[in-house]
Amino acid sequence: MNSFNKFDYKTTEIPSPCYVVEEELLHRNLQLIKSVSERSGAEIIMAFKAFAIWKLFDITRQYIPHSTASSLSEARLAFEKLGSKAHTFAPVYKDSEIETIAQCSSHITFNSLAQYERHKSVAEKYGISCGVRINPEYSDVETDLYNPCAPGSRFGIIRDQLPERLPEGIEGLHFHTLCESTSYDLENTLKVVEERFAPWLAQVKWINMGGGHLMTRKDYDTEHLIQLIKGFKARHPHLHVILEPGSAHVWRTGVLVSEIQDIVENHGIRTAIVDVSFACHMPDCLEMPYQPKIIGAKIIDEENAQLSYRMGGNSCLSGDFVGSWQFDHELQIGERIVFEDMNHYTNVKTNMFNGITHPSIALRRLDGTIEILRTYTYEDYLHRMC
Repeated sequence: MNSFNKFDYKTTEIPSPCYVVEEELLHRNLQLIKSVSERSGAEIIMAFKAFAIWKLFDITRQYIPHSTASSLSEARLAFEKLGSKAHTFAPVYKDSEIETIAQCSSHITFNSLAQYERHKSVAEKYGISCGVRINPEYSDVETDLYNPCAPGSRFGIIRDQLPERLPEGIEGLHFHTLCESTSYDLENTLKVVEERFAPWLAQVKWINMGGGHLMTRKDYDTEHLIQLIKGFKARHPHLHVILEPGSAHVWRTGVLVSEIQDIVENHGIRTAIVDVSFACHMPDCLEMPYQPKIIGAKIIDEENAQLSYRMGGNSCLSGDFVGSWQFDHELQIGERIVFEDMNHYTNVKTNMFNGITHPSIALRRLDGTIEILRTYTYEDYLHRMC
């Protein structure tokens, strides 16, 4: 049974629109990740870029006490709300921000040697373990928007640009080549990294294998991942291995509840317009592109098939729609539409385009009770714009 089908999202306890996080499913994911960490010997940390609802950190820190940050704000969030210093990577660090970032970080990865030289004195002052990002010039990611190793990428140092000896003070290497990928994709990357960067692997203390390890997906081969990491550590026993998946922590742990406001038809294509926006609240659906599942519907290819509907967002962007889904009945105005798997790369990427009412955020506790964590108002939009 689909895990989300166990819950009734039509209850009036849940407002519309609303992101609903399922505590039961969150615990399940975190338990698996902790098990992989313990069995493989790798340190697994949580990436805020995929999930940063700090009111739930009391749950996540039971399993994953550390995080990765990519900005001043994320580093502060780790230090002030998660209660631990961050493993920080950003493409660049501003002079006006680096000292605070250092105060909130245990590790800082620099995107270039020039950035390291510019900021190493601050890192030394706070006892930071410094690393540099390398670019293996290899990735299995097919969508260019999410491929950090595409030709001309601004991320990382390619092999030909590394000096024979790393600068004094560099203790780690960081690479990131994956996006919701398999352990076999990681295996392919590791072959390239070990072949191209062998001289530098011997010079450092730790290696960060980045994110994109979707180990909580149903078909992910966690046993292969564990053996892969064990094998790497056996070949490089001096290296501490770090993984920083984002989506995996909250994969299929929440939904976005919406409500149909109108149904329109044009050239045989019916569109149910809901009180959420793909552009504002589910941006990966347009960027990836990614079509989410809807409870009680199936994804189909034909836009004008019987009982099929596009889902239209409530912004004025022409392309704010995704389709098509087929239902077993005619949809009605006021009916709830529940988008599955809307807890990763959703609430952290939302925007206030058009001033559209922002979805609330709620938690369904283990006992089934609903706790509203945040409700957004006009004032949030007003203060965002001034």
